[in-house]
Amino acid sequence: MAKIAVLDQSTIDKIAAGEVVERPASVVKELLENAIDAKASAVTVEIKDGGTTLIRVTDNGCGIEKDEVRLAFCRHATSKIQTADDLMTVSSLGFRGEALSSIAAVSQVEFITKTSDTLVGVRYCIEGGVEKSFEEVGVPEGTTFLVRNLFYNTPVRKKFLKSNQTEGAYVADMVQKIAMSHPEVSIRLILNNQNKIHTSGNHNIKDMIYALYGREIAANLLPVEYTQDPVVQVNGFAGKPVIARGNRNLENYYINGRYIKSSLIFKAIEDAYKPYMMQHMYPFVVLQITADPTFLDVNVHPTKMDVRFGNGDVIYRAVYEALNQALAGKELIPNVEISGKGNAKESPKKLPIIRQSEVQKTVSENLKEKIEKPEGKLTEKTVAGTEELWEDLVSQAAGQKMAPVAGVKDTPKAKKTETAMPEPFEKHRQQEQPVCQEIKETSERYGEQQNLFEQKLLSKPARSEHRLIGQLFDTYWLIEYRDQLYIIDQHAAHEKVLYERTMKSLKSREYTSQQISPPMILTLTPQEQVLLEENKTQLEQIGFEIEPFGDTEYAVYAVPDNLFSIAKKELLLEMIGGLSQDLVLEKVASMSCKAAVKGKHKMSPQEADMLIDELLELENPYACPHGRPTIISMSKYELEKKFKRIL
Repeated sequence: MAKIAVLDQSTIDKIAAGEVVERPASVVKELLENAIDAKASAVTVEIKDGGTTLIRVTDNGCGIEKDEVRLAFCRHATSKIQTADDLMTVSSLGFRGEALSSIAAVSQVEFITKTSDTLVGVRYCIEGGVEKSFEEVGVPEGTTFLVRNLFYNTPVRKKFLKSNQTEGAYVADMVQKIAMSHPEVSIRLILNNQNKIHTSGNHNIKDMIYALYGREIAANLLPVEYTQDPVVQVNGFAGKPVIARGNRNLENYYINGRYIKSSLIFKAIEDAYKPYMMQHMYPFVVLQITADPTFLDVNVHPTKMDVRFGNGDVIYRAVYEALNQALAGKELIPNVEISGKGNAKESPKKLPIIRQSEVQKTVSENLKEKIEKPEGKLTEKTVAGTEELWEDLVSQAAGQKMAPVAGVKDTPKAKKTETAMPEPFEKHRQQEQPVCQEIKETSERYGEQQNLFEQKLLSKPARSEHRLIGQLFDTYWLIEYRDQLYIIDQHAAHEKVLYERTMKSLKSREYTSQQISPPMILTLTPQEQVLLEENKTQLEQIGFEIEPFGDTEYAVYAVPDNLFSIAKKELLLEMIGGLSQDLVLEKVASMSCKAAVKGKHKMSPQEADMLIDELLELENPYACPHGRPTIISMSKYELEKKFKRIL
């Protein structure tokens, strides 16, 4: 048997580094979070070759004192906490004291920093955990961290990295996630000498969403505001189902400013969207969750991506209710574009440079002239005209290339040590603020005025203006309302009506039983028998009568009357096989949907009218229980473009 021995310090450092530094994106995350903790208002991240050959992170934060620089690279050295008790209330992004030590253990590091109260800064070089140089240099206030040749001394780790392009994408995604959580910080990403991300730091999350995700997503957002005093607050934006994607990449959520991953929050988000979305589709959300730090354990893993909740039920309920309130009562009818652009992924167009004076003039003169009529009256035509102008202005103002600012430049070929740093972006931010504020105020005023003319299709006031055109393919009903054509899927709509009607009756205990003669005999597996016995009382409360019939067989003597027509053996076995304490009502309600009128069924106009009337009474009439849309719309404008009436 091999002898037990204590590992040498170099091996210990490399093992520890393996927990914190998985890939270049891990390094960027740690350094970017340190910059934010240092109260930086502007941070520049530059990478080359996916971050394997160079990562440079520059900030204008408070810097580190000269006599603390070496200490910062020791394991478990940190300024964020002092004792174990501080872990219960930690609010900074970094606190474990492992990042700098771990990064230095597997790369060649150059660290340059200066505080505001010193005349010169410090340049410190450390490779593989071994100090190489320590000297004074003249640099601006803040910190620059250069990481070269990541994993140069751990080739096995380097072998498992992906291509440079893939690693660069991981870095861009991480920068984007962190930028979303801190809209007050201007963050810039330079990838192989090209600007990929540049946020303004103007505190406006919606502006950032536009800049990072484009116009389509920014135009389909619903505000989220929820408070569950004094424990949890949830704020941000929820995307309409029309911008859903096939993966969770667009589910952005942060707790106390920290980007995390949590199966609990994933579930709360997806459960809230479940009535509005098809299976295997995932929503766009940006949620800032503020919670009492004493209810959180952020010290679960060295990467600080995992959080353990002391009150998981409270967090789940807060996120669920916040999204449920944001989505409920909104008209979520997807608009179908037939111009050939609808399915293409829309991204912000590259626009010419727009100077501050030009934006101010456009906003203050053109937009105000459109919105504020001399006689003080606002017409629907005015708003329609303003909308086009507004979209053009926002596209330019939010997606513009800003004019170069003195002192802010790329330095890809800085001499030898590559110590050159961009000056702070503060002047640049100050120039942007008046423009952003005026755009924001004008946007709010325009939005309030536009709301005067908003009228939902499925509302009682709008009902009198519906013009039922007819049935298409014995499946779809066509309705004209103002300048929109609405198409209703009769099966999905009827399915939704039956589902809501059944759920309402089950929850209010308004149901009756229908006897089955002779009784239906079910043969159940041992697992199904256990599920049935566990849920038998609840099944009896909603109208089932099921009794043992010997060995593995059970007799069904009665079913809820609304299920009588579809109470087949296969369906009952399917229901029992999927039972759990929380899903009994859902299973029964979903079975009732099988009684819905199918496609290829010729309904009369009177029946269609009755169906629409029932849809009016529902909180969410826009998607069937499986998430398929019940209604889609097509604008008169799109049709006229297709027929070349508009070019």
